[in-house]
Amino acid sequence: MLTFVGLGLYDERSITVEGRDALRDADRVFAEFYTSKLVGATVADLETYHDSEIEVRDRASVEQDSEPILDAAEGGEVAFVVAGDPMISTTHTDLRLRAHERDIETRVIHGTTAQAAASSLTGLQNYRFGKATTIPFAYGDGDIPQSVLDTIDTNRERGLHTLCFLDIKAAEDRYMAASTAAERLEPGLDDPLGVVVARAGSPDPIVAADRLSALAETDFGDPLHLLVIPGDLHHVERDALIGLAGAPEDLI
Repeated sequence: MLTFVGLGLYDERSITVEGRDALRDADRVFAEFYTSKLVGATVADLETYHDSEIEVRDRASVEQDSEPILDAAEGGEVAFVVAGDPMISTTHTDLRLRAHERDIETRVIHGTTAQAAASSLTGLQNYRFGKATTIPFAYGDGDIPQSVLDTIDTNRERGLHTLCFLDIKAAEDRYMAASTAAERLEPGLDDPLGVVVARAGSPDPIVAADRLSALAETDFGDPLHLLVIPGDLHHVERDALIGLAGAPEDLI
């Protein structure tokens, strides 16, 4: 059996009870943190809390050399754990399909996602979000990819919100700040309202709304961060952004 377990958003306690039980019942536990991480817990914290040895795998060993994981699952109980949810923002469908090709039973134990947290913390209604995008670190000429701007523009034309995931280079311990994302986006847009979500799932998350130019000048502290570009706002969403995120009333 290969069980995919979402660890949730912040620390060793963010996991569901079902996920915790799966880790404790597993013969081996594998993990990857190259697409996201728990900023409130180390691997040692996870091992202590769950009384399990965790074998951390890099991207290549998951995507190109998955045989050790599948071999273990063929002969015993294996848990494969990731931050967030294993099949949403961080998708491991390919690994699951390879397990099925070998007649290995699989199951998924979901964890809270960044997208759900962004809606919950900001008060922006989940069904009013359009296609999400990712803002990458600057490469080459440093310009933000046109595809990112096109996604935001298309959503705004339809009145929809855009969730922007921020680039992560886990091997380099680099996590894009929302201020950097706002600075990269602002020249390609009309300096619209943006909403920052920092450290979702932690005891002290930050939610802040203002023009991108103002957000670009603000330090939101430790990672992980998200940035939302709102579309048309329902009156309850307007009230939420003013009351929960400190949005200037003249912007909305």
